[in-house]
Amino acid sequence: MSNETVFDVPTPREIVKELDKYIIGQKEAKKAVAIALRNRVRRKLLPEELRDEVAPKNIIMIGPTGVGKTEIAKRLSNLAGAPFIKVEATKYTEVGYVGRDVEAMIRDLTNIAVNICKSEMQKEVEEEAKKLAEERLLDLLFPLPEFYKKRLNGSQNGKNLTHIENEEERKKVKHFLKTREKLRERLRNGEFEDKYVAISTREKVFPAIEIFGGMSLDDLDFMLPGFSNMMPKKTKRKRVTVKEARKILIAEESEKLIDMDKVINNALQKVENMGIIFIDEIDKIIGGNSKSGPDVSREGVQRDLLPIVEGTSVMTKYGVVRTHHILFIAAGAFHGNKPSDLIPELQGRFPIRVELKSLTDKDFEEILTKPKNALTKQYVELLKTEGIELEFTDSAIKEIAKIAYKVNTETEDIGARRLHTIMEKLLEDISFNAPDMKEQKIAITDEYVRKKLKDISEDRDLSRYIL
Repeated sequence: MSNETVFDVPTPREIVKELDKYIIGQKEAKKAVAIALRNRVRRKLLPEELRDEVAPKNIIMIGPTGVGKTEIAKRLSNLAGAPFIKVEATKYTEVGYVGRDVEAMIRDLTNIAVNICKSEMQKEVEEEAKKLAEERLLDLLFPLPEFYKKRLNGSQNGKNLTHIENEEERKKVKHFLKTREKLRERLRNGEFEDKYVAISTREKVFPAIEIFGGMSLDDLDFMLPGFSNMMPKKTKRKRVTVKEARKILIAEESEKLIDMDKVINNALQKVENMGIIFIDEIDKIIGGNSKSGPDVSREGVQRDLLPIVEGTSVMTKYGVVRTHHILFIAAGAFHGNKPSDLIPELQGRFPIRVELKSLTDKDFEEILTKPKNALTKQYVELLKTEGIELEFTDSAIKEIAKIAYKVNTETEDIGARRLHTIMEKLLEDISFNAPDMKEQKIAITDEYVRKKLKDISEDRDLSRYIL
C-alpha cells in the first residue's frame, strides 16, 4: 500500500490552517484533533498485526458554550470525508430507564455512512443513469407504437435490424429511429423542459404507529429486521414537467444500478476505521453523591457508554460494527464538576484533554471579519439581494465586539453565539425596511452601533432579556 494512496488526508499543519478559516483561536484543540485525524491515516500503513492494536486517542474538550467545540469536530469530519455524528449525552439513559440506549449512536453513524457511500456510488453510475432516464423520457413523450415495439426487438439504435426481413418494414423502422434521434437532440437542448408527462412512482407507506421510549424508525427496523421492507409500496401516478421527471427517473435508475452489498460493505469499513462521534454535554452525565434518583441513571449512562468507547461489537441492521477504532470526541463546559468526576474507567478512555478558552473582545473582532462564513459577510450578502449595500467600518466592528464581550462578562457567557443576537438586534430596522428602501449604500459606524444598542448594553437587567 503506497503512501500516496493512503495519505489522502491533509497534514496536521494543513488541517489547522483549514480550521483557522472557520474557527478563531483555540490552537491547542485544533492541534489535538489534527494529530488524532492524521494518526488514523498513519494506522492504515502499519502491518496488519499491529494495526488492530493501535487505539484512537479520544479527546475531551473542556470549555464554555459557543467557543468552537462543535465547529472544530464538524469541520474535522468534512476534511476527512468521514462519517460524523453529533449526539447529546443527556438523551441517552441507562438501560431500564426511559430514553435511547447508547448503542443507538453507532446505528445512527452507520446509517450516515451508508448514505455517504450510496451518494459516492450514485456519482459513479450517474452517466449511465442519465442515459437510461433519457430513454424513459423519450418513451413518455413519444410512446413507441406497437408496430415498432415488435420489430425493434430491443434495438434502439438501428444498428441491428437484420431480423426484419421485409425491406419496406425495415425502412419504416429506420425512419422512425431517425425521427427519434432528432427528438432526442431537441430533448437534450431543453426544448421540452416545461412539457408535462405522467409518471408512476412507488412509495413506502408507513402506518401511524406509536413509538415508545424515544425509539426512531431505524431502531424499530433494527429490532424487527426488514421492517421497512415489509411496508406496502403504493404506486402513485402524477403529472410533472420533463425537468422534474428527469430528476425522478435518474434517481430511480441510479437506485437500480447501485450494488447495495458493495455500498454496505464500504460503509461498515468507513464507520469502523474513520467514524467520528462527537458527544456533547458529557459533563451532564456526571452524577452527584446521591445513591438514588437521577444520579444513578447518569452514572449508569457512563457505564453503558464505557464498552462502546472501549471497543465492542454492535449489531446494526446492516451488520456487526466494531467500535474499537471509532474516534470519540467529547465536550462539556464542566462548570460545576471536572473530567476527573467521570468514572475512572471512562476517564482512561479519553487520554487527551484540551481546554478551550473564553473569547475576548479581540477574538470577537476576528470572528466578525476573518472566517469564510463571518457574520458580517452573511448580512452583507443577504441585504445585497434587496439592493442594500452594507459596509461595516473598522470602528463599528470594534464596538460590536466590545459590547458582545461586555454582555458575556456581565450575564451568561454564551461565547460567539452572543454575536448572533447582537447583530440581529443591530440590523433589525434595516432588515425590516429593506424591501421598501431604494437601492443605497449604508455605512454601519461605531456611532450607529452605540445608538442602536446603547440602552441594552448599559442596562444590565434589560440586556439579560434582550441579548
